[in-house]
Amino acid sequence: MAASAHLKTLSQPPSNGSKHRKRRETTISVSSASPLSPHVVSSDGSAWCCNVSSKAYHHQPTPTSAFSDASPAAASPAAAAAAAFPVCTPYPSSYSKFNSALNAGLLNPMSPPPLDKTRSSPTLFDMMTNEHDYHPRPALPQPPPPAGRAAPILDRQLLLQERVADILGSCSPGSQFNDPDSSDVRLTLSSKDGFSVSLNVHRHILVTHSRFFAAKLSDRWSRQQRSLPHLVEISDCDDVEVYIETLRLMYCKDIRRRLMKEDVSKVLGILKVSAAIVFDAGVLSCLEYLEAAPWAEDEEEKVASLLSQLHLESSGAGEVLKRVSLEVTHPPLDEANGNGGEEILVRLLQVVLEGKDEKARREMKGLVSKMLRENSASYGRGGGGAAGGDLSKESLYSACEGCLRLLLHHFLRAAAADLSEAAQISRQADNLHWILDILIDRQMADEFLWTWAAQAELSEAHSKVPAIHRYEVSRVTSRLFVGVGKGQILVSKDARCLLLRTWLEPFYEDFGWMRRACKGLDRHLIEDGLANTILTLPLAVQQEILLAWFDRFLNSGDDCPNIQRGFEVWWRRAFWRRNGEPERPPQLRLAAVCENSS
Repeated sequence: MAASAHLKTLSQPPSNGSKHRKRRETTISVSSASPLSPHVVSSDGSAWCCNVSSKAYHHQPTPTSAFSDASPAAASPAAAAAAAFPVCTPYPSSYSKFNSALNAGLLNPMSPPPLDKTRSSPTLFDMMTNEHDYHPRPALPQPPPPAGRAAPILDRQLLLQERVADILGSCSPGSQFNDPDSSDVRLTLSSKDGFSVSLNVHRHILVTHSRFFAAKLSDRWSRQQRSLPHLVEISDCDDVEVYIETLRLMYCKDIRRRLMKEDVSKVLGILKVSAAIVFDAGVLSCLEYLEAAPWAEDEEEKVASLLSQLHLESSGAGEVLKRVSLEVTHPPLDEANGNGGEEILVRLLQVVLEGKDEKARREMKGLVSKMLRENSASYGRGGGGAAGGDLSKESLYSACEGCLRLLLHHFLRAAAADLSEAAQISRQADNLHWILDILIDRQMADEFLWTWAAQAELSEAHSKVPAIHRYEVSRVTSRLFVGVGKGQILVSKDARCLLLRTWLEPFYEDFGWMRRACKGLDRHLIEDGLANTILTLPLAVQQEILLAWFDRFLNSGDDCPNIQRGFEVWWRRAFWRRNGEPERPPQLRLAAVCENSS
């Protein structure tokens, strides 16, 4: 319903003669914000109650003339025939004599027609070869387009009229809804754009189901009316179609079953109208439908917004909102365990880290990563802690430390020739790679780099483990190289030097295995990341690392990362610019000679 709707009742005496009698007119203004206290003004100026709106409604009839003008059927048969078979303009008269001579064999068929020849019916050859001599056909007059917004309004009204006709025509046999024989109220519903429809309804049904109609169409009001049916008009309806559906529900024995045929958007409209006219059975049935029916993502906000506007907590709206809002049931437990949303996320994170099925783990990693990104964008990053239901930095690093301990344990066992659980090396390295991605996305990976760069024991045991089990560890190192090279991880020079000193040689040894075994590995991304990481160091350190790489690359080929671009940058920095600088002009020393005059 609109913010303010007007209900007008007209008492009309029976026409039993030519005498003119007075008509009693009553206007009721309904406000959706306060449906229990509508404003009513009678024709004699007396008011029933007034605390919402007193704006009078002036009904504008549907512009039927506009329909007839726009309709193609309105044109006369002659005009239709003229439009279907337009009259062509006559061709030049010079073609007549020319074609006569041509048909008689007196002219060359390829000669041009004389200007003074005439012919009433030119041949197809004449029309094709002398097309430029013909006058263009005059354009048929087009009806002027409708001014303003009349056409869209008429289109909407036509569609609405068809839908309303379908609703009224789909009533089950035996239903009293819109029954002109047994009804005692003629109810007219009018929209803001001028569309209106009249229904035949029953006062006792309206009064029984709606407290609003019970107050306005009371027994006292009914006794004041002098004729049947009573004329009642409700104006400024937002959606006439939904209003008709709501009124029809009052005639249904099983409202819940009737609502099962509707979608969520239609039920929300019915709920809004039911709340405005205080149709309690309709409100309850709509809430039960919304609580049980599935919602689309774009419908969740509509449901929550409407229920918060209508304030239907006493009618059961709280049960519907539980689907989209978390109700805290045990505050002491939540306070002891920290934030409830973060606790759930930590549990999900741990379940993924410990999962057995690799395919399911990959899928759930993508899902959890997406959820964490959405949470991070929703709550924002602040101080490294969790906000609302977000995952804190401490929780992520706690999971990271657990994976690192397990990795070191299984790696050292494999280095001691115990390969019974060597598969756990790849699993824990993959877990660390996943957590590192999350930390980089949240700009929290600086501490991880320090921790990984300090794993000297793990690096020293690297060469003792078969490459088939250890190459996943170097994927963690390569991710750090990419992060530093792209500016995603900003740490000190000491941290970068320590990272390369600890893990560069193991990375070189595993690069061939990574390139062959890792599906979807972006070799060029890793090579650019390594080159950029090296180029962030002092020039002397760059020279040491890149000269060693030059020797390794010549002996390993594709099994060594190609950081030629970084080598060229270092070479230009170290030699080209210095050697290319113009020589400084010699500095002249001016000596002042002071001669002592004798």
